Amino acid sequence: MSRRVFLKNSLAAAALPLLGFQSTDSYQLKRLNNPPFNLNYAPHFGMFKSHAGEELISQLDFMAENGFKSFEDNQMRMRSKATQNQISKTLIKNGMTMGVFVGHKIYWDQPNLTSGNEDLRNEFLADIGSSIEVAKRVNAKWMTVVPGYVDLKLQEGYQTANLIETLRRACDLLEPEGLVMVLEPLNPRDHSGQFLSKIPQAYEICRAVDSPSCKILFDIYHQQITEGNIIPNIDKSWSEIAYFQIGDNPGRKEPTTGELNYQNIFKHIYAKGYQGILGMEHGNAEVGKQGELAVIAAYRKVDNFL
Repeated sequence: MSRRVFLKNSLAAAALPLLGFQSTDSYQLKRLNNPPFNLNYAPHFGMFKSHAGEELISQLDFMAENGFKSFEDNQMRMRSKATQNQISKTLIKNGMTMGVFVGHKIYWDQPNLTSGNEDLRNEFLADIGSSIEVAKRVNAKWMTVVPGYVDLKLQEGYQTANLIETLRRACDLLEPEGLVMVLEPLNPRDHSGQFLSKIPQAYEICRAVDSPSCKILFDIYHQQITEGNIIPNIDKSWSEIAYFQIGDNPGRKEPTTGELNYQNIFKHIYAKGYQGILGMEHGNAEVGKQGELAVIAAYRKVDNFL
């Protein structure tokens, strides 16, 4: 028996007792056949390693075998060229799309893009330049940008202007390549002091930059903590959203483990015609194989909105 068949059979067998599936329940059994999801969810490395092992390519194969057609990796820029090439070949083989990776050095405790400092601006632009090469190598379209720490010496308006100027220069590099940086607002509880924290703020900046290469990464977990009002904020900022990320609150685990009604949120996003990626940027609520099966079951549940 091939490893792929063994993994698939093992998953199906283990899922029956975990999810309460009965052999006579044709609807539940159908869900074990791993049909495509309605939306395009993207796991990350480590999420299914209890089933697939530590080897990265095996993890990608496992994702594809279980209905996931995209993948994201914050650390892609830091991986070797050989590993990037191997990942790219596996994504192509599995018909998968590469999601976001972090496109630059993030400053967690000192200002960089808000400060207007030319050396820090040039460092960022050099990072974006190198990330363009990574994106080409792995067939990626999006890269995450976090503008960094607030500058306490400058009023917010000056910081915003400094950031907009830097992002416009980055767009000069990205636009000819058809690539997009997605700005991610972070919640102030987990990431205190970060300049970009709210969706209206990101919307204002993207509108000012005015480029198809500068859009919003709407992380639902972060925004539930920062401001809530998820669906109305999605609607108001829709024209500037290019990517979503997922995590329930509290805990930042898979949907159904916290307070967010992800089935309604996903139904709304689907109804608006979104065809992009939703990155699964969260941990598993339970450990081991049972926890991994629970993640898959959770996405099957909340994706069942039609």
